[in-house]
Amino acid sequence: MIITIISAMFVFGLLVLVHEFGHFMTAKLTGMRVDEFAIGFGPKIFSQKYGETKYSLRAIPLGGFNDIAGMDPADNPAGERGFCEKPVLSRMVVILAGSAMNFVLPVLLFFGIYATVGVGRPSTEPVIGGIMEGMTAEQAGLQIGDKILSIDGKPISTWKEILATTKTLENGKTVQIVYERNSQVEEVSITAKFHEKYKRVMFGIQSEITYEQKTLGESWIAAMDHTKEIFIMMLDGLANLVKEPSEAELSGPIGIAQMAGQAAETGIIPLLNFAALLSLNLGIINLLPVPALDGGHFVGLAIEAVRGKPLGSKALMYTQRAGIAFLLMLTLYATTSDLIRVVWK
Repeated sequence: MIITIISAMFVFGLLVLVHEFGHFMTAKLTGMRVDEFAIGFGPKIFSQKYGETKYSLRAIPLGGFNDIAGMDPADNPAGERGFCEKPVLSRMVVILAGSAMNFVLPVLLFFGIYATVGVGRPSTEPVIGGIMEGMTAEQAGLQIGDKILSIDGKPISTWKEILATTKTLENGKTVQIVYERNSQVEEVSITAKFHEKYKRVMFGIQSEITYEQKTLGESWIAAMDHTKEIFIMMLDGLANLVKEPSEAELSGPIGIAQMAGQAAETGIIPLLNFAALLSLNLGIINLLPVPALDGGHFVGLAIEAVRGKPLGSKALMYTQRAGIAFLLMLTLYATTSDLIRVVWK
């Protein structure tokens, strides 16, 4: 539980810090007045003013904000330095900068991992590198480090042969696995199980990861390529979610905290990988054209650029309320799903 709480605070804090720093940095560069830069919500733990901006750390590390003067045209104490008084292009840059930084962070995290540890690749050896929680491999007592020697009498020498063998099994079929652990040969019965998420029959075992050292230049290119691959996969996933909303598996703060804790228990590298994935996800979600999100705000600015004047106060109020209501319902649904998974685990 302690590991879960600490790792969740680290991941949420890092992502929010980077996102809000994007807004903060571009607001400063475009001459806007920023009254406060805060990490977290609720009561202040720490607060210090430098120049015209107050920097604060708050008690609830699940968000953060920039108090940029003039976000509300009806309340602009900063005059020409207020957000609402700046050109539309400047305001667009500030709005998009948060998500942009969430796209930059994964590149930096992956680069740091690749430059220090190396680029991870699945091992070809038939050695278990991970056990999926709740699957039959865990129930059968298989452990990380076990080397698979045979499945139902068929000799196994590579991980590829394990995958090929499981593809031929029917859901619910029980097989005998011979494996080596600490130089001792053991045998266990295990049932193949169809996994809804992966759409295939499996035992719930994962291969070991081996790391290949790279130069700084190679690490940077690999980080860029990997970030691009994940970004495209997430866009495809979002498109599929729109086509088949009934297949959606949403996680709220509880679910994300659990995943962060599970990653942290494996090591700092899996936790940093998880933070990178979540950062990309946050960046994409924030750009959706939903009122109250950065993407919705950007659409409003685009309409203003075309019309030559901003949306009316009533239209803005109603769209913001609709966006907030939608996000609250989505958060409630995701949190309820998290609680159900925890209770019925």
